[in-house]
Amino acid sequence: MPNTPNTAATGFSPRPSWPRRPTARGFTLVEMSVVLVVIGLIIGAVAVGRDLQRNASYQRIASNFVQGWLMAYDAYATGTGIVPGDSATAPTGLVNGNTTALCGAALLNTFLAAGIRLPEGRTEGQADRYAYLDSNGNPQEVQVCFQNVTWAEPGASVGTYVARQRNVMVLRQLTPALATLVDSQVDGSADARFGRMREDSQAGLTAVVANVPWSVDERMAIGSNTPTALDESQVAVVNGWVLMSR
Repeated sequence: MPNTPNTAATGFSPRPSWPRRPTARGFTLVEMSVVLVVIGLIIGAVAVGRDLQRNASYQRIASNFVQGWLMAYDAYATGTGIVPGDSATAPTGLVNGNTTALCGAALLNTFLAAGIRLPEGRTEGQADRYAYLDSNGNPQEVQVCFQNVTWAEPGASVGTYVARQRNVMVLRQLTPALATLVDSQVDGSADARFGRMREDSQAGLTAVVANVPWSVDERMAIGSNTPTALDESQVAVVNGWVLMSR
């Protein structure tokens, strides 16, 4: 028989056979690298998706909202024989009689009274506004008005410009990215100084200076013209003017 210890004689019990605890193992450098790459891809995909969504919104503003109001203005002028806000009995050819900008409820009522269908805007009763997000994801709102302003046009000789009164569509509170996109669609190029669409502070200047950029860019916070590049800041905005056909 096998020689087994006498537990009664020795006073000791044999050591029980417990299951072995698995050895703890950390992540390898390769595994951590793969995880970081996957996280980076996810973050990148979210950022790309956000940019695509924002660009699609900007395209809708340019194609539907801005173009819709250009068409509504032309329809008003054709149907009534006068420009919006002008006198029907003693027309001047100046929007609102050149007194002030035609905006808000006065603008909407003027078009509705003439039977003009308004473009789709922010909501019912606010067809002159369109809400959107800037590049930092903060809410912005572009507003349409019409106004008679000083506008620089070619003079009697090549290379000279003179200032004349012209009717324009005013686009208030454009982010630089949206202003550039609309300008490119209206003119084929983004130039704040010349072309059919201009920045309000540049439109009436007669000095010949080509390829003038818009006065703010996406790095600037609203109310400032100094780059901050802070992601939480609401992006700075500008006003654009689009020359009307009459």
